Amino acid sequence: MTVGGFSLVADIGGTHARFALVGDAGVVRPETYRCADFSGPAEAAKAYLAEYGGGAAPVRGAFAVASMLGGDRVELTNSPWSFSVEETRRLLGLERLETINDFTAIALAVPHLAPGDLLAVGGGTARPNHPIAVLGPGTGLGVSALVPCGATWSPLEAEGGHVTMAAANAREAAILDVLRQRFDHVSAERLLSGQGLVNLYQALSALSGHQAVYSTPDVITSHGLDGSCPICRETVETFFAMLGTVAGNLALTIGAHGGVYLAGGILPRMAEAFRQSGFRARFEAHGRFQPYLAAIPTRLIVHPLPAFVGLAALVRSGTAE
Repeated sequence: MTVGGFSLVADIGGTHARFALVGDAGVVRPETYRCADFSGPAEAAKAYLAEYGGGAAPVRGAFAVASMLGGDRVELTNSPWSFSVEETRRLLGLERLETINDFTAIALAVPHLAPGDLLAVGGGTARPNHPIAVLGPGTGLGVSALVPCGATWSPLEAEGGHVTMAAANAREAAILDVLRQRFDHVSAERLLSGQGLVNLYQALSALSGHQAVYSTPDVITSHGLDGSCPICRETVETFFAMLGTVAGNLALTIGAHGGVYLAGGILPRMAEAFRQSGFRARFEAHGRFQPYLAAIPTRLIVHPLPAFVGLAALVRSGTAE
């Protein structure tokens, strides 16, 4: 447990690195930096501590990173950053530095979120002491889960965003056929992420016989939500529906009667459109197991920094000791 001092926590994605301090008062001084502005997390963390640390000299750290983990070397999946955990620990003067997957941190946050941090999408009631699924699109597609272990929870470090994307109808099959001409493997992340929105829009433009004129997810979603571009509108609707397919598959795979929680940088920015979308209908549309999935609640995490909630729980539990 962090006593008489601060722990340094970080949420490092493909585009942004967010830092904060965890002490007796909880998570304080959160700040966001662009990864492109620094050569690695040590440099970004030093800049954060110099500007916002207030003289704090943390001796422990816990970083959530958008990457597969297994050893000292961390290669971020959707970022040029690559770093050694031990070297980063040494450069920051930390006694201990723990790294976990970014969506593992979000999974750890779920038991600590307040009702106001969540938006219900559809019905269903969570069963106590049952597995919980977590997923969400951002720079990539993150996936994790919590499995009950007595009075505590055990988080899973998973790479479910890279499962093979399945089509639920002929239109989606055509979309996947277009994308297979570009990628040797069309994963869920190829469609359900920031770049995935662009890939999806480009495929639908090709299928509709139109030139793709937009190249960023923000512009595509803006035109899709206001209805000013029919192809963008179909892109957003298809994005929500295909996410429902993946979420339903995940719930079936792990038996997520504790609920499915959605996070990431994209959905909270269009929360109401997501709530009213075809996501929930597609989530349940799994044939004979529709009643099974109808009983499982789906919730959008609208807390601005859920990874920090999970990281704070991690360092306070003593796991990062």
